[in-house]
Amino acid sequence: MNKIALITGATSGIGKATARAFASENIDLILCGRRKELLLELAAELSKKVSVTTLSFDVRDKTEVFKQIESLPQEFKKIDILINNAGNAHGMDAIQDGNIDDWDAMIDINVKGLLYVSKAVIPQMVERKSGHIINIGSTAGKEVYPNGNVYCASKFAVDAINQGMRIDLNKARIRVGAVNPGLVETEFSKVRFKGDTGRAEKVYQGFQALKPEDIADVIRFVVTRPYHVNIADLTVMPSAQASSTIVNKD
Repeated sequence: MNKIALITGATSGIGKATARAFASENIDLILCGRRKELLLELAAELSKKVSVTTLSFDVRDKTEVFKQIESLPQEFKKIDILINNAGNAHGMDAIQDGNIDDWDAMIDINVKGLLYVSKAVIPQMVERKSGHIINIGSTAGKEVYPNGNVYCASKFAVDAINQGMRIDLNKARIRVGAVNPGLVETEFSKVRFKGDTGRAEKVYQGFQALKPEDIADVIRFVVTRPYHVNIADLTVMPSAQASSTIVNKD
């Protein structure tokens, strides 16, 4: 019987690439995201390889998170792998100029949304004493950079939650780990700069950024290790990146 993975933020970027990587490993999929049409497109593609179902919800909506995950068909209720991938960045202002709505969005999605989904999934893992949780963090959760303030705070929170999960779930034999990407060329910067494509594209100019598939390959490696192996915390950056503020550009 195939393992089952639930992936949040599966409509694009790292989540989408991870879904494809998992399908190649014969892992059945629960694809979650806000954009239903994109979920259905990906499901149609991957259902040629594995069993796939979709859940369309916003991780910020606590009631909907629990309702949707509870509604899973019986054959998808035994979730073996949880990929907490949904996340976002809004704005890049100094703390004194920050937009409170942007702050709320980052904390609600990156921190509270991760907690809601985890709370909905973990009990059945504890009951079985089996499961694997991968929290997608960021180098921003390891090092604060200028104008990163609240985004960095939200990713530092993910780092702390990841450690707390690993401690609390140790006796239940649940593997918990984080993958922390550096600069990955996705929709991330376009969202951060609120649709300013020119500004977003400049982030990735002059060097070879990571692709979503690079991170998906790392996640695939992590979840396919023997069960006695837990990769607890892994940071992945492009070769050109030395830190959050040092990138070797041509």
